[in-house]
Amino acid sequence: MHTMPPSHPFDDDKLKEECGVFGAIGVTDAASFIALGLHALQHRGQEAGGIVTYDPEAGFHSARRFGYVRDNFTSQKVMETLPGSIGIGHVRYSTAGSKGTTAIRDVQPFFGEFAMGGAAIAHNGNITNADALRRELIERGSIFQSSSDSECIIHLMARSLQRNIPERMKDALRRVEGAFSVVAMTRTKLIGVRDPRGVRPLVLGKVGDKGYVLSSETCALDIIGAEFVREIEPGEMVVISDQGKLTSSKPFEQQASRFCIFEHVYFSRPDSILEGRSVYETRHQIGVELAKESPVDADLVCPVPDSGTPAAIGYAHQSGIPYGMGIIRNQYMGRTFIEPSEQIRNMGVRLKLNVNRALIRDKRIILVDDSVVRGTTSRKIKDMLLDAGAAEVHFRIASPPTMWPCFYGVDTPDRDKLLAAQMSVEEMRQHLGVDSLEFISLDGLYRAAGVAEGRDPKAPRYCDACFSGEYPVVPSDMIAKGFEMKTAAE
Repeated sequence: MHTMPPSHPFDDDKLKEECGVFGAIGVTDAASFIALGLHALQHRGQEAGGIVTYDPEAGFHSARRFGYVRDNFTSQKVMETLPGSIGIGHVRYSTAGSKGTTAIRDVQPFFGEFAMGGAAIAHNGNITNADALRRELIERGSIFQSSSDSECIIHLMARSLQRNIPERMKDALRRVEGAFSVVAMTRTKLIGVRDPRGVRPLVLGKVGDKGYVLSSETCALDIIGAEFVREIEPGEMVVISDQGKLTSSKPFEQQASRFCIFEHVYFSRPDSILEGRSVYETRHQIGVELAKESPVDADLVCPVPDSGTPAAIGYAHQSGIPYGMGIIRNQYMGRTFIEPSEQIRNMGVRLKLNVNRALIRDKRIILVDDSVVRGTTSRKIKDMLLDAGAAEVHFRIASPPTMWPCFYGVDTPDRDKLLAAQMSVEEMRQHLGVDSLEFISLDGLYRAAGVAEGRDPKAPRYCDACFSGEYPVVPSDMIAKGFEMKTAAE
């Protein structure tokens, strides 16, 4: 999945996790469970969603739609077309342009008919050798239906000589480089797989006696009342039968785990649990570390809602400076509000955020946000605060400077669009026009995530390539296109 132009003029300054996946087996009306699960994962992808189910009498059925889950998968008319006790689903950001130019055929899950029966697959992550695989497969006669890298997995499975679908999937995924959390289904089995480094998340839940679900995050288990069992381990494949039997295998060569640290910083919902840690608690602790590393005299700590809120609370708690909601978010600002005219576009973030003037007038404000990507939104928010009478604005950022693009399933701008790749922190401060600007250190971020000794430069616990430029999996397709990786001197 490759980067795309921003699909909304007011959401163009955040990194976007590009997918969420969910699967269910052994439950009555699996499609309803999946729709609820995808609704809870909507923050991971808002452009489109899809569900595939299987019913012994009706066979495989699928529905793929652009837009929110709530708008597409809540009507009885649609849900009646998805019968069965097994199914998988996917939410995504479009990755080859905006909604108007993305074909419905690019919306997952993808389905394939094999000699031993049909199978569907949904993928969160990014295959970093997809271009090379696609060329090879097309030369050997494969006919692709979409522009998604995920479709490579289906074609690799089709070419495998193994006798059952889980074994064919192992064959296929051994050829794949990059990051992948996959949910897949056959007529009688639900399958979940994580790549050997476990870059993207995947968890297992239980429903009733024989029902199981797989999900990108634990928050989607809560919405359906499923019991959290455990995370799927890096490099693990679980196969769950319609009788409730679960088998586990490790089909890949073992590698050091490198879970995406940005899941802790921003992508995951704060009410999810990652690696046994509350996302909210980690973000709160990031604020605590920030206050220790970068204190400043001020009157009020304010978050950029909602992503900066837990860190701002942590900063206020540690610093003793009062916390206040200096910026209020309009919760009903949909992504399809209106087609923005130039005049509306110039209103910028004011459609989404508004300053609480009475609270911030004449105050020295510490503004806490999760990240600075392009810096466009940060400048607008600073201007809004000053216009409303703030005496000073001090930015504190709950992640290190984002200096490198991600190739593992995150919609990141090219490096020349990343503010921190082009400027020093002082130059960024001047560019943003704030009184001070400080980012949490990489060590501080690791400490907040529970690694007391900080980051081990020889063996980092997480994938932090967007901050460090150290890619755990070589992005071979991008290197072939001329991307230059970090040198030792950098």
